[in-house]
Amino acid sequence: MTIATMPRSLPGEPAALGVPAARAAAVRAVLAGLRGAVVAFSGGVDSSVLAAFSLEMLGERALACTVVSGLLPDEEIREARAIAAAIGIRHRLVPLDVLALPAFVENPPDRCYHCKARVLVKLREIADAEGLEAILHGENADDGTVNRPGARAAEEAGAIAPLARAGITKAEVRALARDLGLPNADRPSAPCLATRIPYGEPVTVERMRRIRVAEAVLRGAGFPVVRVRDHGAIARIEVPLADLPRLLAPGLRERVSAEVRAAGYAHVTIDLEGYRPGSFDLARAASGAGVGDG
Repeated sequence: MTIATMPRSLPGEPAALGVPAARAAAVRAVLAGLRGAVVAFSGGVDSSVLAAFSLEMLGERALACTVVSGLLPDEEIREARAIAAAIGIRHRLVPLDVLALPAFVENPPDRCYHCKARVLVKLREIADAEGLEAILHGENADDGTVNRPGARAAEEAGAIAPLARAGITKAEVRALARDLGLPNADRPSAPCLATRIPYGEPVTVERMRRIRVAEAVLRGAGFPVVRVRDHGAIARIEVPLADLPRLLAPGLRERVSAEVRAAGYAHVTIDLEGYRPGSFDLARAASGAGVGDG
């Protein structure tokens, strides 16, 4: 049995605890009016909920596409494939070399705009070839409160965000995911690896490789929420404040330090302020530039 055929809330009842029935109905109404759609599918909870709704309303006229660009850890791609299979939606991996984009590699504050714009061009090509009308992405109502240059690219490309249109928040997305039986309902967000590199410093294959390896070390040690900020020869580890005592415990601290250095760093540091989403944006936020989600 796929997720798409699992029992749902009864007609007239809320789609999930804390999610007004009218909001779930609004998502379905947006999708019902489309002549097919490509879903930008990362395998995260937002795009997974959107994919499940899309399959329900569009059936074989829904196609989930996951971009393979080296910007996500390999396990994220594997999980995206597994989640798409569990949902039952058609799924395609789409290779894309974003490092061929100078505006992305230079790593300006609007880096995400250049990447998302290129991704959406590719997804539009696929949609046109498949005869599908729309491009869908998983922005939710909370995403408008943070700095997301990619949202501007989506708007310019005419991509549709049914969850945001319906006013569904991140907490409500997770509630819907639980109601649908999605395995990633409580999965932490996983922004692309380029968010670990300070603005103005180039995004390179080598930097993303060592970030990928270093974060795998931390996750393997039991820290599912982790960011390794790449400051050249220095790795700055961010974990939630509650996890700091465990990371600093004798034995584990030495092992993590050695394995992160083996990834390609000369020095390994632990950020005493803990994990903060968009930590490279905080100084910019103080001047009114906004906060991102990395």
